[in-house]
Amino acid sequence: MNRRLLILVGAVVLLDMIFYAALAPLLSALSKEFGLSKGGAGLLVGIYPLGTFLGAIPSGWATARYGPRPTVLVSLALMALGALVFAFGETIEVLYSARFLMGLAGAASWTAGLAWLAQATSRERRGEAIGFAAAAGAIGAQFGPLLGSLAHLVGRGPAFAATALAAVVIAAVAARTPEPQAAEEKARRSPRVLLRSSRYLIALMIFIIPSMAFGVIEVLVPLRLNVLGASAELIGLIFFLAGTVEAVVSPIAGRLSDKIGVLRIVRVGLFLAAALLLSLFFPTSVIVLSVALILCSAAIGLLWAPAGKLISLAAEQLRVDQGWAFAIQGSTWSLAFAVGATLGGTLAGLGGDLLAYGAATTLCAAVGIVMLGRRPAAAVRFEP
Repeated sequence: MNRRLLILVGAVVLLDMIFYAALAPLLSALSKEFGLSKGGAGLLVGIYPLGTFLGAIPSGWATARYGPRPTVLVSLALMALGALVFAFGETIEVLYSARFLMGLAGAASWTAGLAWLAQATSRERRGEAIGFAAAAGAIGAQFGPLLGSLAHLVGRGPAFAATALAAVVIAAVAARTPEPQAAEEKARRSPRVLLRSSRYLIALMIFIIPSMAFGVIEVLVPLRLNVLGASAELIGLIFFLAGTVEAVVSPIAGRLSDKIGVLRIVRVGLFLAAALLLSLFFPTSVIVLSVALILCSAAIGLLWAPAGKLISLAAEQLRVDQGWAFAIQGSTWSLAFAVGATLGGTLAGLGGDLLAYGAATTLCAAVGIVMLGRRPAAAVRFEP
């Protein structure tokens, strides 16, 4: 693996997830400041992945047309701008706009970054490489709540302006990093070919349901922790620990996908996630809810790297540019997350948190049952 490139891509997706996850400790305070309902809080969470959804396909086109490096540079510029708008915005509409802009940047960073990494990594090590990138995203998710806690203490302005500066520094490094070419020069086919591939569609299915579940978690768990007496700083620490566990799990899952295939891992992850999602409703103490959150994050974290490898290999086999493959994946993830966050908050407001968690649990279990009927050789293996 190209370690320099791995570190660079890791830094890009880490920063994106810092911006995304910073909202958790701030959500209760922002809800009070702007008078947001649970549905409004869900929209503030969900508008970020909505921006990612709308930006994913243009990012895939840009990556295929101009290459991963220019697209990564554009994403970093948008991250910096969105961070500054969020830092100094004084109305909820401005904050919605900033989150949306950062979501657009996230689409470009993940699409181009993973395509760049896949082009430079052999298929025998690709699951591990994607696992490390996913781990970097998980680390960003754990530092995001720390940024939110810092913003709660010193104000949004200084905290988010500093992260905008970090985006500029990473862009300077990216501009000096050589852009490796795809290992095989073949005529590229239309991205529509991916949507006719059962293997690629299986990978998308693996992404959709856990993404919706994470959307529900990101809205309901911070609000519940606040009701149980957790401060913004403690909520940030709890999500930090959950991200730490996910960061450890992701590269392990990626390496296992290189050794034993995808389905064995995702079956375990889906059924564990189904059970642990439902368990988030019942705790009446901060400690028990925190443990349940950490375990649930670990279960869902089992799924990202194996599905990412499956997406990359499907694109390679079908001779579709990696940028298109990860763009469609990004749009799928972001739309599912936006639906999960917004619908989860709405269901909780209408029928209580148990209704939202029950819906997410049912979907995870249903996909797990579907995966039990798949044959590993037909669904996952890619022969040279």
